[in-house]
Amino acid sequence: MTALAGKTVLITGASSGIGEAAVRELAATGANLFIGARREERLSALAAELGGNVVWRRLDVTDADDFDGFVDAAEAQYGRIDAIVNNAGIMPLSPLQALKRDEWKRMIDVNIHGVLNGIASVLPRFVSQRSGHVVNVASVGARLVLPSAAVYCGTKYAVWAISEGLRQEHDEVRCTIICPGVTDTELGHDITVPEIAEGLEQWRKKSLRPDAIARAIRFALEQPEGVDVNEIIVRPTAADM
Repeated sequence: MTALAGKTVLITGASSGIGEAAVRELAATGANLFIGARREERLSALAAELGGNVVWRRLDVTDADDFDGFVDAAEAQYGRIDAIVNNAGIMPLSPLQALKRDEWKRMIDVNIHGVLNGIASVLPRFVSQRSGHVVNVASVGARLVLPSAAVYCGTKYAVWAISEGLRQEHDEVRCTIICPGVTDTELGHDITVPEIAEGLEQWRKKSLRPDAIARAIRFALEQPEGVDVNEIIVRPTAADM
């Protein structure tokens, strides 16, 4: 038995990368998992592999109504929600001069509104039951800015600020922000500037495996009710920054 056994945890962006690793890590704790992403076939395969305590539903985090339906379905399935891991995110890096307005908007929608939609869907429940844990997966980009990453870092700064505001506003709700360094995931697969895509591949030669971040998420979630791990920064040992 673990501290999470029987607890209900929601995970977004669960079809690959850090989200998938978190599903695998938390499934081993005996927690009840309700997982979401847009790629249904990956969710279905993951749930079938891991067994009966993993239930999935397609989720578009940018759609507030869809997120509400996701949370309602999780509550109907398990009777209660104890935590949410807001993990879904995108990173189509580009210099500002490239004027990738559609990509900027998509990043803001997924990385910021997606987190806010998740918070809005669970917060009334957490306040009512006087407990709950919001884990927001951001990035070391919440702590620094790099060329070509201005908008991406801006979205992660926003997630940091939202997380800190939530922590201060609610004594009964725990909030953790996880800031991964370079991690070997699909993040950035949608970069449309060739030289930046190539640069990311070089940067990823010093990278974490997604399970390193999954363990950090588990650590935060397993703390006793009165302990709130506010922020965890996880970098490769050999990281340049």
